[in-house]
Amino acid sequence: MKLSDKAEEILEHLWIMTMEMGQDMVSFKELNTDRDASEVKELLSLNYIDVSKDGIRLRREGMKEAENAIRRHRLAERLMVDVLDLKKTLMEENACRFEHLLHKDVEESICTLLGHPAFCPHGKQIPAGRCCKKSERAAKAIVSSIADVDKGTKGKVAYLHTRDNRKLQKLMAMGLLPGVSVEVIQRFPSYVLKIGNSQIAMDEEMTRDVYVRLK
Repeated sequence: MKLSDKAEEILEHLWIMTMEMGQDMVSFKELNTDRDASEVKELLSLNYIDVSKDGIRLRREGMKEAENAIRRHRLAERLMVDVLDLKKTLMEENACRFEHLLHKDVEESICTLLGHPAFCPHGKQIPAGRCCKKSERAAKAIVSSIADVDKGTKGKVAYLHTRDNRKLQKLMAMGLLPGVSVEVIQRFPSYVLKIGNSQIAMDEEMTRDVYVRLK
């Protein structure tokens, strides 16, 4: 049974508040709904949620469906940024629309195309799918960390993924900014990248934080 868009969005919010924020109960106000709303009744009929006067709690039966909805949304965000090269201001609105169109086969194809990304553009984890757990990939990633590409690889910096502000500032000072063209000219004993007419050396740990859109 396919859920309505509104019911799916409620599941997403419940999953985030439960799994990432540690809340057990989420208020109707936070979910922008009410006890008598059709989407709440829809989720109740499937035993995906419990409802009380204080709000809504995600049941174990609804956890997997909610996780799948989060996965589709965050994969859609990665697709918008990495492949369609949309600005982040346009990404969220379009990702919300696109995620509702994805079904399992398309979702896995997109995930494989993107190289089974672990994080969305906001740095939040993308729940792994069945395709992520397979030992072989069906397609080469469009976006990959520098640590995972071969010598001679060319591309443009897609994004920097680090929560360490000092490391982020260091990478930016090196000239590694989104949209900058780079080429991997050495991998051992250290990584050497060519940026324009300049070359920079990096250790492997830093290269894992730099993701490039491959040519």
